[in-house]
Order: sequence, then structure tokens, then C-alpha cells
Amino acid sequence: MEMSKNAKRRLAFVLIDGVGDVSLPRLHYQTPLQAAATPNLDAIASAGVNGLMDPVEAGLACGSDTAHLSLLGYDPRVYYRGRGAFESMGAGLAMSPGDIAFKSNFATLDENTGIVVSRRADRHFEEEGPILCAALDGMKLPSFPEYEVRVRYATEHRCGVVVKGPKLSGNISGTDPLKDNRLLLKAEALDDSEEAKNTAAVVNELSKEISRILVSHPLNGKRAAEGKNIANVVLLRGCGIRIEVPPFEKKHGLSPCMVAPTKIIAGLGLSLGIDILEAPGATGDYRTLLTSKATAIARALSAPLEPSPSIFVPGEDQHKPGREDGYDFGFLHIKAIDDAGHDKASILKVRALEAVDQAIGQLIRLLWQAEKCGNYQYYLCVTGDHSTPVEYGDHSFEPVPFTLCQLKDFVSAVGEDNVIQTSLDAFPLPSVKAGDDLSDKVELSGMKEDRHKAFAGDSVYEFSEIAAARGCLGRFPGSEMMGVIKKCLKLKNE
Repeated sequence: MEMSKNAKRRLAFVLIDGVGDVSLPRLHYQTPLQAAATPNLDAIASAGVNGLMDPVEAGLACGSDTAHLSLLGYDPRVYYRGRGAFESMGAGLAMSPGDIAFKSNFATLDENTGIVVSRRADRHFEEEGPILCAALDGMKLPSFPEYEVRVRYATEHRCGVVVKGPKLSGNISGTDPLKDNRLLLKAEALDDSEEAKNTAAVVNELSKEISRILVSHPLNGKRAAEGKNIANVVLLRGCGIRIEVPPFEKKHGLSPCMVAPTKIIAGLGLSLGIDILEAPGATGDYRTLLTSKATAIARALSAPLEPSPSIFVPGEDQHKPGREDGYDFGFLHIKAIDDAGHDKASILKVRALEAVDQAIGQLIRLLWQAEKCGNYQYYLCVTGDHSTPVEYGDHSFEPVPFTLCQLKDFVSAVGEDNVIQTSLDAFPLPSVKAGDDLSDKVELSGMKEDRHKAFAGDSVYEFSEIAAARGCLGRFPGSEMMGVIKKCLKLKNE
């Protein structure tokens, strides 16, 4: 197939949250990526260029928000102002300059001792969360009637909380003790300004009033009767203001869109001027429909051949159509791998990585169909924002693999028939029970050694932390990622 020299170059960027890991004894000293059967990810590595990436800098265990800022070309040391604004905007709360917001958890408080016995009232809070948020939204603060409080459900046990009013500062501490069985904290000013002192007083009253409303809510009475943790406090952390930054499109010359059901990532995208696409069934947790995510990104990158999905606008009830001429940079965020790391679920992480690989195969088929029908050249990029090893159950400082190839090279590597025959049927993420015998789930010893040979780019033919170290890109900081991408797309750097 001969492509015009003026063909539009478009990139599908897949970020697997928490993808990196360490060698595990129960995986025969392989990482989950090495143990998982991931033929599509391996073929991307085989068809392209590879490297190891430190999302912010070597040796730093970073959060998803600071990592995403760095990867997208925004120095978090300059632009980061707390994650609360990202979470709240992603949950649908519009923010104006001067508003403050928090990344918040529904939690369980021992009212007699003031100890937070569980920072997560319930990981599966999809039904109760919106009900409790509706009870809190618009609440009044007796000592501070001039302030408006907005609350919106996010995902799992999380919600967004925004405070609007005069003389607010983001420079305060939160109320979250960050670990179970510790005392609920009081917000404190982190500088000597009157704004910070005033904001701390407002937030402490807000925390008190939230608990008063939640304790008397009938839903918590029902949970108590059923022997479940009650959600009688909202932990407020990551106080932040909406950042003012150059829009992504102006900075990089690429029109961007994003599928990110995880609210904090959606809010970060909105802050950078990135359109957030609707993807029915995409939830940002283990229940998510990866096929829906892949389809939404493919449609957005295929427009105007395909109608672009609707986009999400915070603070508005209706949704708006996406760009008629489509997008150049399609960001697909996948969260469930990170959840498996936090849950210390090694088998589930392996199986979920295999599901991600299947969804990437679906994305590739849809993009290849568009490339054959339209004047497009597609590229694929896959990486992570940090490592979340199942041994630790938290983010760590290990670098993550990075791979980038042109779609036509991928197709040449695996054969067009294999691409076209990929099923587009929707599928759920795997369910793995505790105690399952891993040897019944995955092959272990050297299973990838003979699957691929390097097809183009460099000598790497496997997508893993170990293989990526051999790549021609070497080891590089996340701040250089967009430069690498634009160089491969033959676009001018800023």
C-alpha cells in the first residue's frame, strides 16, 4: 500500500498505569510483564524502538499526576499545585481561579477515639458513593456562610470536593493520616499568610460538617446493620488549585484526546486542554471494558472517516461532539494494572496485562482498517507512568519500559491476516481468586524467547522491563518523551 507523502500522522498512545514491577519468586524470578503472554506488545517492541524511562527522574517514586505532567512535557516542579483539582475536575466539577479542591476518600472513623480505622470505607462504592455525594453537595458551613461546597462522586471510594469563596489558599495540609489506625488530622496553614490560616479554618469546619451529615445518613445505618464499614468521614488531601499552563496542542502541535475513566487523570487532561472522550463501560477499575476504550480512541483518530466520540465537559449536563476532523494524539489510560499492584495480586496483574494486550490488538485492527481507507499514517506508543510492584503494594522508583513503532511495521511483523482476524468482541477483565495456582495460569520458563525476532528499529523483541534496557533509546527521563515521539512522527520540536 503506497501512502501519500502528505499523509496525516497520528499516534495512539497507550499508558499502562503501574506497569513496571520486579522479579517475583512465584513467577520463577520473572516480572509480571515477562510472565504474561503479550504477543501484541511484544510485536510492537519488535517493530519499533525501545528504551527504559524514568517518568520524572531516576530514583524517584512518583505519583500518577506528577508522572503524567512530566511525560506530557510539563515540569511538575513548575506546574504541580496538588492533585485535588485534577480529581475534582475529572469528577465533573467546574473550577475557577481561586477555588480549592481535594482528592478525597470515603473512610471509616472511630468517633470515640478520632482514629481512622479504614481509609477506604469500601473499594466497591459505586452505588453508595453517588448517594452520599448528593447529600453533601451544596452543604453549608455554619461559621463560613460565604463559602460554597461542591461534592461529586469519582470512582471506587473516591470523590472530588471543591470549595469556592474569598481568600482561599492551596498551601495547607490535609486531614488524611495516610495510613489506617491513625488519628484524623486537622488542616494546618503551611505558611504565615492570612489566606492559608483562613483556609485551614474553613477546611476543618468542612471536615466536621461532612462527618455530621454522613453519620446521620440512612445509608450508613443500613451498612452498619449489615456489618459493613460505615462511611462517616471524608479524608481531604492534596489541596490544589487549577493550574494555568500552555495547552497541549499549542505546546506540541498535536490535537489531543484522552480516554481516562480515572478521574484524576481526566482532570489533569482537562487542565492541559485535552478533550476527554466518552467510552461506555469504561470505569477505571477491574470492571472496565477495555474494548470500549480501544474503540473510542480508534474512532477519534480515524475521524472524519468515523464520527469522533462525544467529549466530557465538567460542570455541564450535556456532552459535546468531538472534533469533526479527528485528533492527532489519542491517549488511552489503563488503570487496572496499577490496582493489581496495589492489591499485591501477582496472578491478577499477569492476567490483566494479557487482557490489555488483547485490547491493544483490537485497537491495532481498527487503526489498520482506517489507514487502508484514509490518508493517515498511524504510530503506536506504549509505556507506563511508574512501577507498582506487587511485593510492595505501592509506587516505586524502578523505570518503566517504553516502545514506539509505526503501524505498518507492526503489520509487516505479524502479518496482515493476523491483524484483520483479530476479534472485536468485548471481554471482561479476568477474575482471579486468592490461592489460585499460578502454574495453571501462565507458562513460566523462557516462554517468550523464541516468539519474535527483532523486525525493525533495534534488537528488542519483547515488551518488558528487562528487554527494554537493550533498546536503542537507552534510559531517559520522562521529560524527553514527547520529544522522542515528535521526532519519530517527523514533527518539529518546540
